[in-house]
Amino acid sequence: MNEGDSESAGRPVAAWPRQLRSARQTRRRARLLRKAARETMPWWRRMFPTWRMVLSSLLTVVLLAVAAFFALYVIVQVPDPNAAAVSQSNVYYYADGTELGRTGAVNRESLPLSEISVSMQHAVVAAEDGTFYSNQGVDARGILRAAWSTVTGRGLQGGSTITQQYVRNYYLTREQTLDRKVREAIIAIKVKETQSKDSVMAGYLNTSYFGRNAYGIRAAAQAYYGIRASQLSVSQSAYLAALLKAPSSYDVSTATPALRAAAVARWNYVLDGMVDLGYLDKHRRAGMAFPAPRAPRPTPGIGGQAGYLIDIARRYLVDNNVLDEATLGSGGWQITTTFVKKDQQALVAAVKSGLRELPGTREARSIRVGAASVDPSTGRIVAAYGGPDYAVRPYNDAVRHDLQVGSTFKPFDLAAALHNHATTQDGRAITPGTRYDGTSRHCVQGLPRGLHYCPPNEDDRDYGRISLRTAMMKSVNAVYAQEGADAGLARVRKAAVAAGLPADTPDMGATPALTLGVATPSPPPS
Repeated sequence: MNEGDSESAGRPVAAWPRQLRSARQTRRRARLLRKAARETMPWWRRMFPTWRMVLSSLLTVVLLAVAAFFALYVIVQVPDPNAAAVSQSNVYYYADGTELGRTGAVNRESLPLSEISVSMQHAVVAAEDGTFYSNQGVDARGILRAAWSTVTGRGLQGGSTITQQYVRNYYLTREQTLDRKVREAIIAIKVKETQSKDSVMAGYLNTSYFGRNAYGIRAAAQAYYGIRASQLSVSQSAYLAALLKAPSSYDVSTATPALRAAAVARWNYVLDGMVDLGYLDKHRRAGMAFPAPRAPRPTPGIGGQAGYLIDIARRYLVDNNVLDEATLGSGGWQITTTFVKKDQQALVAAVKSGLRELPGTREARSIRVGAASVDPSTGRIVAAYGGPDYAVRPYNDAVRHDLQVGSTFKPFDLAAALHNHATTQDGRAITPGTRYDGTSRHCVQGLPRGLHYCPPNEDDRDYGRISLRTAMMKSVNAVYAQEGADAGLARVRKAAVAAGLPADTPDMGATPALTLGVATPSPPPS
């Protein structure tokens, strides 16, 4: 041994067992003495545990809790997003970016955080979780409070952080159980470790429900203020953040006076929180007035003419292999069409005006109208009329392939003659003033050998000799059957194709019947 070793280190090794036995005996005697002293106490005193027992029990509970937490942390994994959280609308737009309508069960369109106003981000922090940017994803006191409320039968209470609420919205469900609350907390911790605060904030704002069938901040900004999420002001953001507490109850447009007062109070609470957190100047806050939202409106869907236009766009995407049905049905697509809103309104007005001018007979009221307006320089469809209301009559007459174009084809007959400087059978130049025989069932002259065509006029009416202009206004079949033959059937077909009708349109061969519109064109989606 070295000189620096302790004196005890130099004792014989054989002495150690005796020392150990002596220490154990001393502790045993102490326990026996404490037990004997406790037995001398009155019975009621012995009912209370000693401080050693209390400390030992608490330490055991803490150790078990820590062990259970680590076991759960290993077992509980971050699940895949639930179906409802990732469901989005397909949003269709007019050519100028104005919303046309949307399809899908969930009115949601997710946005990156860069397209959500900073004031909205600050407002939800003030409303829901003031320590969001500094906490670890959970609030221990909030979890204990919620657990105690569940155990005592009062249901789950507040206290969840924004991260926990995001986890509940995106990964879990809203079932009211302690098990879900525990899993929510553990997943929130893991999410905090793997996702940035900005990512969590974007996810939270895109999955939260704001009332008015608006899921996510994009739909909420549109539903309450008719603007983009990036345009939300501080006061508007504070109101939308206030809605998160009670989305339907706090809608001031439909709330009772008491609930309206509660909503305004919550709005004030959010603004005060923004001041406390340094997001808002107190002097600016003092001058703010409550931002009344617009009245509730139906979610833009597929009713009216919108459904027909969306149907045309959908057909184009699928038929041209841009998207398949399953991919399109998964939602989340933003689709800009070639439809021009003012042209669409003009076409609908024209159809309705024409229908009003028809006789009020049952046959007239049952007429089905399909129409389309095409930009001849590009071939793009700028407007279409598929029926009176897609929600009532979802069959789209604008794209039917089984209806003859009829008398609307007659302008092509005249255009072919004028463009090619054609003449009549007796050598007269064809102009709008040229006169023809309008007798019903008058047989067409000048057709190739073996062809005979003697079409009747409507109601088999005879008109005598009339000008092409008058025959166009009265839609006289006998006149335009002859005029089309004079212009040349091949030229008539060429004029129709030049105007935009597809060359492969069914029944558009160079035959005598072509002149009266036996072809069945429909506007190809574009």
